[in-house]
Amino acid sequence: MNFIGLDQAKSDELALALNDLLANYQLYYQNLRGFHWNIKGPQFFELHAKFEELYTEAQEQIDEIAERILTLGATPIHSFGDYLAKAEIEPAVDVFDAENTVSITLKNIQTLISKERAILELAGEADDEGTSTLVGDYISGQEKTAWMLNAYLG
Repeated sequence: MNFIGLDQAKSDELALALNDLLANYQLYYQNLRGFHWNIKGPQFFELHAKFEELYTEAQEQIDEIAERILTLGATPIHSFGDYLAKAEIEPAVDVFDAENTVSITLKNIQTLISKERAILELAGEADDEGTSTLVGDYISGQEKTAWMLNAYLG
């Protein structure tokens, strides 16, 4: 048992999955920053504000994920090289138009949700309510955002 009363082996498995999620969040975050800075076209004002909202939320979630990894007794990865090596989400470079930035954001959110659902299952098996609550809250918010982005794309 670890210091919060969870099976150490299950906590270690969860920490690995959370580090993978952390890497993907870092790429998601950086893509949103780039979209916020570089969006062009008639939807500039609405998307500039939306991307800022999303990256601000992601920044908070990144911190929460890293702190959860620490709570489980592990170390969060913390180098861009590690993020790039682990993440499924890819850097979006030179993307400036509304349709592509929104499509990439939607795809990235779908990746995060998929990873979070897998973590939710692991957390349930480990009786880890803290991780379950954290990730469950993320899924709820991201599903709504995915719906809105999908509606935006028509």
